Amino acid sequence: MYQLDAPFYFYGLVILPILWVAYFLVMNWKRRAQNRFANVDLMEKLSPHRSKFKPAFKLLMLSLGISFLILGLVNPKIGTQLETVKREGVDIVFAIDVSKSMLAEDIAPNRLEKSKRLVSAIINQLASDRIGIIAYAAQAIPQVPITTDYGAAKMFLQALNSNMLSSQGTALDAALDLSGTFFDDEDQTSRVVFLISDGEDHSEEGASAAQRAANMGIRIFTFGVGTEEGAPIPIKRNGVVDSYKKDMEGQTVITKRNSLILQEIAKAADGEYVDGNYTQAVVDFVVETLKNMDKKEFEAKKFVSYKDQFQAFLFSGFLLILLEMFLFETKTKWVQRLNLFNEK
Repeated sequence: MYQLDAPFYFYGLVILPILWVAYFLVMNWKRRAQNRFANVDLMEKLSPHRSKFKPAFKLLMLSLGISFLILGLVNPKIGTQLETVKREGVDIVFAIDVSKSMLAEDIAPNRLEKSKRLVSAIINQLASDRIGIIAYAAQAIPQVPITTDYGAAKMFLQALNSNMLSSQGTALDAALDLSGTFFDDEDQTSRVVFLISDGEDHSEEGASAAQRAANMGIRIFTFGVGTEEGAPIPIKRNGVVDSYKKDMEGQTVITKRNSLILQEIAKAADGEYVDGNYTQAVVDFVVETLKNMDKKEFEAKKFVSYKDQFQAFLFSGFLLILLEMFLFETKTKWVQRLNLFNEK
């Protein structure tokens, strides 16, 4: 594990492409200026010890020196001591619908993006809870196992898309059954599943799966995204709507939010249904609900001691810049004897 003390110094790296562009411009100008007075063969005779690659090599050393100096200013720190810390929290699994119906744009920007933003907003309000993520369509696949690493969870969350599962449709029962396998702590008193979906269920087994989850002590809260009026499912090419999804008869498919089935699932597993179109209302509900739940104490490992690494980078940077200053642009005799470029 590492930390960056002052990452804003990375902006200093912008000087490197400027240096290289300036170098090529100057070299091009020098070459044209020399050609006006003498040809290449004559220049070789007038300056026999002039090196062709030394200027570029000097610039490379200077660039590396500047890069190391900037890294030294950023001051990367490496974790050197792990400590076990005790936390109290709830185990939460987010089951997110990634079926094609979630591409409907009856809620901006579309149902899937709204769901991802909703989950991200909830994670931002968590402190010591453990979370996991499941993506599902006609089947369910685990994305993030139960963890306290919210950063990693958000990274996987942003990668969710409607093309990640080849089989299409929506099987709520598969998502709920898989979520039951995430809770590995038998002593955990509060197990929660947050199901985010438009409510379309092609398996028609969602309520039964919710009852099985309830028998395992899992509470399910459902958040519905989309509208009852519904919207077509756009088919896009290069980000532009090309057409809309059609059924077997050639009619445009209108996908509608099915709040009723989401309410049935929540009721079967001692949870509640909340309209997911209103982010703040959902976040407030989650915060209040978790506050009233029994918390389980668990242990987690955390880096508590970090060691500065800037010294090595600064030393390397200054050394490279000093070497560049004392390196002449003339040919080096032992390199010349090697005849690397077949110049003899």
